[in-house]
Amino acid sequence: MNKAVKLVVSLALAAACGVVSAQSAWKPERNVEIVVGSSPGTGTDRTARLIQKIWQDQKALPVSATVVNRPGGGGAVSWAYLGPKAGDGHFLLVTSYNLVTNHITGRSNVTYSDFTPISLLISEYIGFAVRPESPHQSLGDLVKALRENPDAVSFGISSSAGGANHIAVGLLAKAAGVDVKKLKVVVFNGGGESLAATLGGHVTVWVNSAASIAKPYAAGTVRPLAISSPQRLPGPLANLPTTREAGFATVADNWRLVIAPKGLSAGQVAYWDHAFRTLAQSKEWNDDLATAQMTNSYRNSADTTAYIAREYGEIRGILEELGLAKSAK
Repeated sequence: MNKAVKLVVSLALAAACGVVSAQSAWKPERNVEIVVGSSPGTGTDRTARLIQKIWQDQKALPVSATVVNRPGGGGAVSWAYLGPKAGDGHFLLVTSYNLVTNHITGRSNVTYSDFTPISLLISEYIGFAVRPESPHQSLGDLVKALRENPDAVSFGISSSAGGANHIAVGLLAKAAGVDVKKLKVVVFNGGGESLAATLGGHVTVWVNSAASIAKPYAAGTVRPLAISSPQRLPGPLANLPTTREAGFATVADNWRLVIAPKGLSAGQVAYWDHAFRTLAQSKEWNDDLATAQMTNSYRNSADTTAYIAREYGEIRGILEELGLAKSAK
């Protein structure tokens, strides 16, 4: 290689390094909006406000951060709000499982690939509970009855067909060798309604998050049969078996993740990778998750993108078996 060529190559490498350095030095220059696709007081809203509080307490950002609620359409309003802001790293959106399920079931035209996945943060595992006087003393008892007569066992879920709770039921049935199309699933508007229906004997099983089950369990109102987590949860639910321990190889959760507009630069992604990694390592964050019976599932942007892609395929598979998949692959 002659000197002239070497000089050109050296200058090109220097320029490239300069671009990478400039990108990696990106930081927000104005208020950061933490958008939520639901009303104040909901689970995703609570997560967003905890993020904001920790960042504020730790002075983690060089600018302010505010929570902006954009409820409606099962998340569609918030996704549409983020859509036109391509390349702008000042907007983050706390969303959940429905970003994937709504697309597969045909409720939404957008999915994770229409955004920049930033961080998977939380796994909220699903539990199966019955009323105290139920004849089903274990998950094995329940599955035995389900195998013998699927129509005699009903599952109360909220708040939409094809959501995380519905998928948890489908995965359990599949692991048990039960035809998922024969499942009797009743959809309620909220967890309170499905709980009331279970206690009243109108449905056999209450299916909800471990966090939702914890309080009525402590009060003796319900008798949980199992939690669909890979390991037993710590704290007040520690004595409850997992679905795997009960003999059914299934794990089901409703995760919460942060996405940003499509087209973020490598520097913007790197900034938020660092911010959320630091958040996920903080004591305040982990203490809150433990109290809420949630699991820290932190992944960076690249790992989150790969994880959701795998989940999309698995979720589509069970929703197809349930007869609920409508969008094109």
